[in-house]
Amino acid sequence: MDRFLYLAMSGAKENLYAQAINHQNLANANTHGFRQALGDAYTVPIRGPVFDSRDYVQVRDEAIDFSLGAQQSTGREQDIALDGPGFIAVQAPDGTETYTRSGNFHVDSTGILRTERGLAVLGGGGPIAVPPNEAFSIGTDGTITVRPGGSGANALTAIDRIRLVNPDLKALFRGEDGLIRARNGQALPADATMRVIGGALESSNVNTVSALAEMIDLSRNFELQIKMMDAANNVEQNHNRLLGISGS
Repeated sequence: MDRFLYLAMSGAKENLYAQAINHQNLANANTHGFRQALGDAYTVPIRGPVFDSRDYVQVRDEAIDFSLGAQQSTGREQDIALDGPGFIAVQAPDGTETYTRSGNFHVDSTGILRTERGLAVLGGGGPIAVPPNEAFSIGTDGTITVRPGGSGANALTAIDRIRLVNPDLKALFRGEDGLIRARNGQALPADATMRVIGGALESSNVNTVSALAEMIDLSRNFELQIKMMDAANNVEQNHNRLLGISGS
């Protein structure tokens, strides 16, 4: 009977894990450039010396759905959306290079270009510093152009170019802080062929209707596993009672 109980427990445990992933996706449904996570479960056979025993559920590392989200026009000069696959290089709080598809930028009080999470956007030589200006624009290749304050209407200056990368997706993973990183820990090379769309942002690729349906389905599966555990416990109690009667 312990086989029945442990199998049900294994299923309930991984249902909870899948539900946590689904809740995370729903919580980030309105986060620009967010990529939904996928629960990747598989069975592990447990084999004894004589007879096959049982199979337990295990979960691999969290997988990521890298499909593209919808583009939303904002008309804001500091917003960009990537035109196709790839990522924007940004600097994590610990100083390491990470990657995002969120192009909702702003210039902080010190003149550093940052994402909506406050991460510094990287250019050719590190974080991009934007001087005081009267005009700001981002070209299709990621080049940032400004018109310095007090200068003529045609005095445009290219200050830096946003570093865009387009690596093999298998070489990426998402850390506990939600940021995308290279598995080898090295900075990825820039891709000069990538293009961006100004005045637009990319939405999350989370389908809220599907995620809500998945939440209901996972809740029902969890309840089923709990009922199986209760059934195993009842059978075990009846078995012990019958043994007590026969022994007396």
